Amino acid sequence: MRKYVVATDSGCDLPMEKCAELDIHPLQMKYVFGETTYVDSMLHSDCRTFYARMRAGEIPHTSQVNVMEFVEFWETLLPLGLPIVHIALGSGISGTFRNGQLAVDVMKEQHPEAKVFLVDSTLASVGYGVLAIRAAELADEGRTPEECVEWLEAHKAAMNTYYTTGDLTYLYRSGRVSRAGMVIAHALGIWPILNLDLEGHLIVQEKCRGKKNTVARIHAIIRELAVDPAGQTLYICHSDIPEEAKEFGDAIRDEFGFRDVYYTYIGPTIGTHSGPGLMAAFFFGKDRTMKHPGA
Repeated sequence: MRKYVVATDSGCDLPMEKCAELDIHPLQMKYVFGETTYVDSMLHSDCRTFYARMRAGEIPHTSQVNVMEFVEFWETLLPLGLPIVHIALGSGISGTFRNGQLAVDVMKEQHPEAKVFLVDSTLASVGYGVLAIRAAELADEGRTPEECVEWLEAHKAAMNTYYTTGDLTYLYRSGRVSRAGMVIAHALGIWPILNLDLEGHLIVQEKCRGKKNTVARIHAIIRELAVDPAGQTLYICHSDIPEEAKEFGDAIRDEFGFRDVYYTYIGPTIGTHSGPGLMAAFFFGKDRTMKHPGA
């Protein structure tokens, strides 16, 4: 019997059916097109519709999960009668984690019998989805919530993530790259390699010319950083380029001998800022040690 409830949010980019299978409870975040607010269904079919609307020129918006949304979500889990371990979107990406910390204080006041453990994943997308999966596995092994949190804190820096895209339009709109950088990249066919620093800030680590060179460089990075690929699953996420993502993931699996590959969509929380056309690889390896240049 599990000793805690595993919770996260829909920015983890695990599909709803995967969460249900593993008994992971996701807080479904919201996004807006025009004047209409939508709840992230965590269904790949809805992700395809989301990106079709972006390609047609619509611009979505997201907002941080506020304090009361956290509280109300956790209150739905209280009848389970167990402590809650919530793996959150990294604080370097969003202020949502800070709201979660404030919500923990509210829970202590309003529900002093409840225990909520909030973990700053320092990750985005399926990077912290993998942590949620591991939390569920630890729960099935009979671990305590304290042991789970200890494992997550000790290993989250080992989750490596590398993103790339040939279209910087949406990253420019979200403030991730400058207008000049976008124009030059498009003119020269530059594909950036983005990753997350130790605090979870999204940074451009390298710039390569052309998709082929970029993918080759990502392979070289994985060769340097991956630890025991045969003993782990490679996770690939993408923003509505399934064929390209499969080619990307299968080639990495075949070269480095990962046990298997799990493919998933980047949902609206991250996709609002990345736009269609991005793909990323996630794997356990040597710890991320870099810090944001401004840190």
